[in-house]
Amino acid sequence: MKKALLMVSLMIFSTFGFSQLMDKNATRETVNLFKSMRKIQKRGTIFAHQHATEYGRGWSGDEDRSDVKSVVGTHPGMIGVDFSGFTGRNSEAYKAKLKKTVEDAYNRGGIVTIAWHFYNPMGKGGFYWEGSDSTEVVSRLIPGGDGHDKYKGILNDVATWLSSCKGADGELVPMIFRPYHEFDGDWFWWGASHCTVNEYKTLWKFTASYLRDEKNVHNLIWAFSPDNRFNTEAEYLERYPGDEWVDLVGMDNYADMGRNRYDLDAATKKLRIVSDYARKHKKLAAFTETGLESIPNETWWTETLLKVMKAKKLRLSYVLVWRNDRNSPTHYYAPVPGHPSAPDFTKFYEDKFTWFESDLASKNIYKKK
Repeated sequence: MKKALLMVSLMIFSTFGFSQLMDKNATRETVNLFKSMRKIQKRGTIFAHQHATEYGRGWSGDEDRSDVKSVVGTHPGMIGVDFSGFTGRNSEAYKAKLKKTVEDAYNRGGIVTIAWHFYNPMGKGGFYWEGSDSTEVVSRLIPGGDGHDKYKGILNDVATWLSSCKGADGELVPMIFRPYHEFDGDWFWWGASHCTVNEYKTLWKFTASYLRDEKNVHNLIWAFSPDNRFNTEAEYLERYPGDEWVDLVGMDNYADMGRNRYDLDAATKKLRIVSDYARKHKKLAAFTETGLESIPNETWWTETLLKVMKAKKLRLSYVLVWRNDRNSPTHYYAPVPGHPSAPDFTKFYEDKFTWFESDLASKNIYKKK
């Protein structure tokens, strides 16, 4: 009888879209975040901004500040941070500052996503191919490579930090981890021209298994996101490591959203490939990076971004626009008070489809039973 009831329960979970994270030992809060985001993407999309609370136009390090909050009164629903400082040479001050940013967001009820602009650990260069000494790196970091032990040392540091981030409730902070993104381009040293398909998949699988199984990191949701150089599901999945290694599928796309051209049909078509795959395989889907630098189009928020977000049959858990540089007069992707696009951004915020931090905080997304 008990076995029969268990089978019925499993069938119900399968029928109604219950999904197991790739980490079967994920913390309760991480599982609840995943489930909450799956519910949200059925009726709206969370708005995210990279480095939103760390710095903005003309400021840095101010307490409880973001350019988004200065315009609409609340922070983005999700903030993006970066592991760029985890290179084997990172300072304790860097890690402590990043830890506070993450914990503060969690305590307010918001969500954190992590990118990794990984400085070449095998040289003096940066994360861009040309700036990273233009020598192949991926083959040296995976098992059997001469940099494998060094890479494990960096991951040890990452794991220690991830396991140190705790909220006021004493629980580990769940985070969406999006390493090795835009791999279908050639600009990063992990790009498609600089490693084979198998080498990329091996790097992903080793990174995930090492953090999860060797270092007992259980507060991550793993996100896979190429740029927009695909037109079919097969092309999208060329370097996909497999469903057992991914929780969220996404796409970065600036080109179709006004940077190179306005082709909303193309952007929507590609996002639909991502969204459809997520629905079939019980993953989260997201528009993991986009934006229009300087936002010269005053109605970009409602007439471009929101139109794509609301496109028929799309289910996107979040959309992230890039950072607001503190010094550059042009490198910014969210408005400040007085910016020509600020009124339209306010309309974007007021639309019931968009979710900001105040919306999430009221839903208790980490404590669902």
